[in-house]
Amino acid sequence: MSNLLIVESKNDEFFVRTLIEHLNLSDVQVDAHPICQVDAFECMDGLNAKKLHIRLMALKNQFPKREINAIGIILDHDGKREERINLINETVHNVFVTKENILDTGRFVSASARIGEDEFHIRIACYLVNVDESGELETVLKAIKSADSPYADCLQAWRECVEAKKNVITPKDKARVLSDKEFDKFWLSNYIRFDTCSKKERKQADRKCSVRQLEYVMKNKKDIFDFDHPVLDDFKEFLRLFKS
Repeated sequence: MSNLLIVESKNDEFFVRTLIEHLNLSDVQVDAHPICQVDAFECMDGLNAKKLHIRLMALKNQFPKREINAIGIILDHDGKREERINLINETVHNVFVTKENILDTGRFVSASARIGEDEFHIRIACYLVNVDESGELETVLKAIKSADSPYADCLQAWRECVEAKKNVITPKDKARVLSDKEFDKFWLSNYIRFDTCSKKERKQADRKCSVRQLEYVMKNKKDIFDFDHPVLDDFKEFLRLFKS
């Protein structure tokens, strides 16, 4: 029996794999097919139930040949907790048979699926990647950075300058000019590209110092992040649920 985690993007996959290795959870696997099959930070046209449905159906069809005991669905929080949980419940009910609803993250519901004459039973839980009930992967990585970050940190002064030039007054104006989501991505990009990129790596910066190449970062320089940071405590607790 295996316990499988479904993630939203390739970068989520690389990060979660690294965190699992850090926790030595050898019996927990990350699905190699993220919900959003694009070479970008997120689904280009937004996450929706159809994309999650396609992935869950693909896994369901593997049940006769692949023993799966539990499925964890990991999505970005993005300040949309209720919306995300509703999306997960809608999709789970469309793909599997269950009388339960996921009411909170980190708690299993029981479900089943009939394929031919065989019936399969699984447990399903979800987690929303966040910092203080908001944000996404980039927000978490920003919070757990472990190296000095003058290049990335000075972006805050740049942001304030832009907001002043644009006469930003309300939170709505601020989000329109540069949202926190966009800023966190920009911050992380500069942290990886300028604050933590060695002279040798700069010769291959696109491959070794780019947030779009997070796989390299997680494999070769994961120490630029603190995987023992308290921000990760809830996430770790969720991952340990899948330990056999």
